[in-house]
Order: sequence, then C-alpha cells, then structure tokens
Amino acid sequence: MEEKKAKGKIIIVDDEESILMLLTEFLQENGYEVDSFRDSIEALSALKTGKYQILITDMAMPKIDGLQLISYIQKEYLNTLGIVITGYGSLENAINAMRCGAFDYILKPFKLEDILSVVESALYYYNLMTNVGLNQKLSSKANLMKRFSQSRLLLENALLKERLKEKYKFNNIIGISFGMQKVFELIEKVTETNATVLITGESGVGKELVAKAIHYNSLRRDNPMVVVNCGAIPENLLESELFGYEKGAFTGAYNTKYGKFEIANKGTIFLDEIGDMTFNLQVKLLRVLQEKTFERIGGSKPIKVDVRFIAATNRDLEQMVKEGKFREDLFYRLNVVPIHIPPLRERKQDIPLLINYFLEHANRLNDANVEGFDEGALEVMMAYNYPGNVRELNNIVERVVVLKKRGMITIKDLPEKLWVSKEKEEQIDIQKGYDTLVTEFERAIIMKALRETKGIKSKAASILNMNRTTLIEKMKRLGME
Repeated sequence: MEEKKAKGKIIIVDDEESILMLLTEFLQENGYEVDSFRDSIEALSALKTGKYQILITDMAMPKIDGLQLISYIQKEYLNTLGIVITGYGSLENAINAMRCGAFDYILKPFKLEDILSVVESALYYYNLMTNVGLNQKLSSKANLMKRFSQSRLLLENALLKERLKEKYKFNNIIGISFGMQKVFELIEKVTETNATVLITGESGVGKELVAKAIHYNSLRRDNPMVVVNCGAIPENLLESELFGYEKGAFTGAYNTKYGKFEIANKGTIFLDEIGDMTFNLQVKLLRVLQEKTFERIGGSKPIKVDVRFIAATNRDLEQMVKEGKFREDLFYRLNVVPIHIPPLRERKQDIPLLINYFLEHANRLNDANVEGFDEGALEVMMAYNYPGNVRELNNIVERVVVLKKRGMITIKDLPEKLWVSKEKEEQIDIQKGYDTLVTEFERAIIMKALRETKGIKSKAASILNMNRTTLIEKMKRLGME
C-alpha cells in the first residue's frame, strides 16, 4: 500500500517538553512531517538544511531565542515561514516578531485548532509564494527584502484585524492589555446582577461603552438604558430631567413630564460625570438609590421605580469626599462595584488593535482603501501619549484616512503634533540627567520671554504668568543676571 504523502514538513522548537510533545503528536496526526527540538542550537543546524516549509518556535528560550531563529530565516533568504508562540498578553512582542519576519504568532494559552489553522494558512501562503516564484532569489536582494517587508506589513494588519474577532473585543471595547482584561472580567461578573457600578477613568477612555456593555449583556437588556450627562445640564434643568415635573409645577409647565428615572424603569440609568452633580441633587439621588422612590417636581405622590444604577466620572470622588464636595454616603452607595478604565498611555499594547479597528471603520465610512500604517508611522503612533485617550486615537486615524484615501500611512501623513514631538523626544539627551535638563528648559523659556519683550523683565514675567521678583530670583539661580 502506497504511503500517504505528508502535507508539509515542519520544525518545532520549544524548551518545554510537554508543549513540544503535544504539538508534535497533534501535527503528525493531522498529516504533517515534524522534527522537534528542545535545544535551539540543534534546531538552528537543522534549519540550515532549508528543507522545512514551516518553523514553529517559542519566543523565549535559552541559548538562541525565537526572534533569532526568525531573523536567521530572513538573513539567509530561506523559504521557511516562521510562526512564533509567545506568552499570553504580550502582543507587542508578537508584533516585533512579525517585524523580524514571522508569518504569524500564537498567544499562550492556545487551542490546538488555532495552531492547525495558522499552520494551514502558512502552508497555503508558502505554496502561493512557490507558484509565483517568490521562493527563488531575485537579481537584487534589496528587491526581495522589499517584497517580503511589504507582505509582512499587509499580513500584520490582516492578523491584527483577526485578533479583534473574539478574544480582545467586548461589545466594541478593545484591549489585550492586563488592565483591559480585568475590565472585561468585571463586566462579565456584574452583567447578571443588579449591582450598582461606578466606572472611573479619564475623559475619552470609553466609560459609556463599558456602561452599555454591562446593560446590553444583562437581564435588563430588553428594557431601556437612559443616559444622563450630569455635567452638561444646568442644575435646575437636571433636576427636572431626572425626576420630571407635574403640570403647573412652575411657569411654563403646561403638561406633566416624565423624568429619566421613570423612563428607565425596569432598565438601566447611566449617570455620566456624576462628580459634577450639585450637593442638593446628590441628596435627592441618594434617596432614589436607597428607597427606589421619588416625587416629580411639584408633586407629592411617591413614584416607585426598579432601576439599575451605573455612574461614571473622570474625577477623584474619594478626594472630593475628603474636601466636602461629594457626599460620603452617596459615594459608598455608588461604589458597590468599581471599574477603573486605565488611560491609553498605560496600555500601549492595545494601540495596534485599536488602530486597525478604527482604520477598518474609517475606510468603510469614508469610502477609502487605506491598507495600514507602515513601520515608522506605527512606531510614532505607539510613542505618543494620547491625552485624549481612545477618542483622540480614533480622531487621528479617521483624519489620516480622510486625507490619504488609499495606500499605506507614513510618518508624514500623521498630524504634526505626533511626529514633531517624536523628533523632539529623540533630541533630548537623557544622559544629562533630570535636573540638568529641567534647568536648560527653564533657561530657554526665560530667554525666549526676554527676547520677545526686548529684555523688559516685568513684561517677561507677565507672559510667563509669574511675579517679577520670582523671575529675577530664577534668573539669579540660573546664572542669568
């Protein structure tokens, strides 16, 4: 009987024997010929034969790590396609591996069916390259490297989009970072309860998205979710918005108006920017939280409601309690389940995922065909601190898509504030030390103010928003008398 031909030849490198044996047996059962190595030096010797179509390697290994094996493939122009296995959550490392030439990456803990899917994709791509002659050396090595580089950039963008499908997306909230995974866990835990939730975080991090995720995955999802921005409505109007009013309660009250609490009955009320609510309204809100009843303005009949409370703020409510600006009893009523959303600067590994999500949306919205961000542009996007958080990132991506329309985004396509700040950052010599750098900066801004005011210190002090005596003292300290 004729022996069945193997689908492809694979080399697996992992210093953890249990994973090595598991992958080897699984891929052999699925029709692949497999050579496995715990020692990466031995694996490198085998790799030099050039007989493998696919390399599967762990990222972190003693002696020679996975990135070095991938780099060897590129350096020697081998046809082998590299797949990197890396620790759960280390997306940034995985993307670095792709920049070194990896075809794809797999995050631990992985499912065997995921391994098989990636291997089959790699083999398909390998055969595609063979058919069009990409496995043969071109006359110019530079041209070959350029073609592989372009392929990796397209693959990187395609694979990042795939990452959005399940594991790192929850009702349009996206993140692979530890901080966002904790947010997802908390959302899942509170959805099937009626617990009051307090969402905290800076402006633009997505507090309303989290509130909506909680409501639309809860038992109340078929009932209304009513959103009230406490910071955007004046106090006298906010009270009538929340509680409604009876006909004739005040001049102009020609009809009875239902308040937001009544409209949200059996559902959820989301009180955004709760920290901006006045003390007087805080007292009335506390009663609703405690007793689930209230009266309309101008009314005396208690109205009972069944409402789930979710509140959000970008302010430090605990500090406001200490300063007497927020009721302590209300704070503890609201803070039953706290969910803090970290700012984007503290979860930069989420940026590539968010970029690709917003890119896909902006392409669709603006009838554009922007393929992605090249390596330099992505580096600048990763380096920026995003004071406006996810909202600012979304705006930046939409802006460049509108202006670019098609092709690959480069550094010069980005808003000036991003790449100029990157250039300035690279000019800073951190070896000088913090104190020296601060002193140099102080001297530079004082000199600029003096130049603009032709040396008149009182005017320079005014520009710098300081007293003249303070300016003179600073000049003495900096040796600028």
